[in-house]
Amino acid sequence: MHKYLPHTLENIKEMLEVIQASSIDELFSQIPESLRFNQPYQIPNQMSELKLEKHMQALASKNQEMLIFRGAGSYDNYVPSVVKTLINRQEFLTSYTPYQPEVSQGTLHYIFEYQSMICELTGMDVSNASMYDGATATAEAMFMAYAQTKKHKVLISSTLNPRVIEVVLTYAKYRNIEVVLVPEKQGITDLDFVKNNLEDSMGLIVSTPNYYGIIEDYSDVAKHVHEHKGMFIINQEGSSLSLFKNAVDYDADIACGELQALGIPLSFGGAYLGYLATRTKYVRKMPGRICGMTNDVDGKPAFVLTLQAREQHIRRAKANSNICSNQSLLALSVTIYLSLLGKQGFINNTNETMKKTYYLHEQLLKTNLFDQVFNQPFFNEFVLKPKFDITSFEEYLSKENILGPLKINDDLLLFAVSDKRTVEDIDLFVRKVVSYYESL
Repeated sequence: MHKYLPHTLENIKEMLEVIQASSIDELFSQIPESLRFNQPYQIPNQMSELKLEKHMQALASKNQEMLIFRGAGSYDNYVPSVVKTLINRQEFLTSYTPYQPEVSQGTLHYIFEYQSMICELTGMDVSNASMYDGATATAEAMFMAYAQTKKHKVLISSTLNPRVIEVVLTYAKYRNIEVVLVPEKQGITDLDFVKNNLEDSMGLIVSTPNYYGIIEDYSDVAKHVHEHKGMFIINQEGSSLSLFKNAVDYDADIACGELQALGIPLSFGGAYLGYLATRTKYVRKMPGRICGMTNDVDGKPAFVLTLQAREQHIRRAKANSNICSNQSLLALSVTIYLSLLGKQGFINNTNETMKKTYYLHEQLLKTNLFDQVFNQPFFNEFVLKPKFDITSFEEYLSKENILGPLKINDDLLLFAVSDKRTVEDIDLFVRKVVSYYESL
């Protein structure tokens, strides 16, 4: 008996006929031949423990350790070893949804602590636990605004990460929501456009720091959004919440964003963790679940699932979203990480990262090989325009074991600095950039 029931040849034939494909290989036709693995996998049937260990070490040695100066939504931040150790404990690693609170007190407790930390960071009244990533959290925030206002138009700043915008557009399509992209002006949201296009909209979605790393100022924006009966949604990357104004400071209605930089490794792009927090009056429109603290029959503190606006628990037509299982293991990672650093440690760590980002910015401009693009304050990322041909720039840096900046259009580069980068790393990187120019 198979653990999983495999498809029969007849099953496969029927499915291919439905989607009008001639073969399974046709489903992968978009992948270039050069990227396909067309050789036998050469997986041995058996090995001794010692031989297997040496084999795995040989495979691991093929990995290339690189200095990373790229971000754009995924950051090479340090993950303390205790985070990995604790989340690998069996009671955490294999746990699922805490349907039975009487036997899930540990899981419910740490989810409650996670929610409390998110509320403290964002200033919001309530947080859920949790979202798949920052992009889907932003899309779910849009759904909350839609459910609250019943309006079919939303404004979203084009200075958000393009991947986030793509996800929002995908979610919006199947709810017949019109997404209006707010143009940028000198790297920041064109607020004049916002004021002139809020009519009949459910609200506005913005970010700070934005895709370019720029810290945008949204003072008084909420006032204009609320005048049109809309909701103000702010997307903020998790680590920035330790230094800058949060959603409540800007009188926002919903806070959302990505928490990958807080104790979650790069992991080839996922799984990551999104957060979603709001004001008490909108709690019934929030997807997912909310954990609360109460007292048991003996008067002792106990943790429970307070609210579950999920299609598994209520009528499907009444559910706010089809978001089901939360990623509580990753929420636990963030909770452990923030607990380890503490309030001041979190602030200090983020502040040091920002200082090193400005140091890299200054050193690159000193080479006279770049032009400054935006005259705006930034956080852990910034954009520069190179004065040289960058056709082979990435390939050159890769050979030097460096993953360099992201090319965001034909002539702009997006640099990022994480807390793992040292001043020595930055100096080395700048020297390699100069060496590349001299080799042209």
